[in-house]
Amino acid sequence: MYFLSSPLEQFQILPLVGINIGIFDFSITNAVIILAIGLFSFIFVLYSLLSEQGNFSVVPNRIQYIIEVIYSVVYGLLNDNVGPTGKSFFPYVFCLFSFILISNIIGLVPYSFTVTSHLIVTFALALMTFIGINLICIREHSINIFSLFLPPGSSMILALLLVPIELVSYIFRPISLSVRLFANMMAGHTLLKVIAGFAWTMLLAGGGLLIAHTIPLAILVVLMLLELGVAAIQAYVFTILTCIYLNDAIHLH
Repeated sequence: MYFLSSPLEQFQILPLVGINIGIFDFSITNAVIILAIGLFSFIFVLYSLLSEQGNFSVVPNRIQYIIEVIYSVVYGLLNDNVGPTGKSFFPYVFCLFSFILISNIIGLVPYSFTVTSHLIVTFALALMTFIGINLICIREHSINIFSLFLPPGSSMILALLLVPIELVSYIFRPISLSVRLFANMMAGHTLLKVIAGFAWTMLLAGGGLLIAHTIPLAILVVLMLLELGVAAIQAYVFTILTCIYLNDAIHLH
């Protein structure tokens, strides 16, 4: 019954195959397996749809319809926030949104693992995005990148106050991106585990609680649907913030 008193146990990284080379640990863990599934499942779906004729079917099936919806959402985000120049960054943003969405949804499958509930994973995604955006900004504007930290029309006295604030806010962008995704996924899954454990305890107690345990089970079903929505929303939020930061890097707004 230990698992009932430890809702955070579901986030534990367990080594499945130990691979140690010198001081480096390349062990295959449950997190690695889910990351691989999340990555290759999306690649396999795209390949299976394109392999026969090289194009999507005119009459889409369900899987193709989902891919087209994701495509339309990401394209709309880039077009609305970045403009026509954002089209060249569509492959990265599309893969980023799809990977986060698939990882979030896989985490809802019983006995699976939620990789986006670990800060190291979300921070790696955010840091990769942050570095890429800065490289784009440097390529486009060179030394003028520092105008990001000084709003136009600001006086020198006001700049002494605004520049440090803008600089700290800019540096904390990858932290806020990663913590937002990590915290929402971890909190939701912890709540699901607590309610599931509560229902299981009532079931084992017997008597009137045996009948009453259907109440937390009903709540669990509703929360599962809510978590499915949160999984999609968090992928959307991560992506739209990426588009906003990309727009700042390109247009220096």
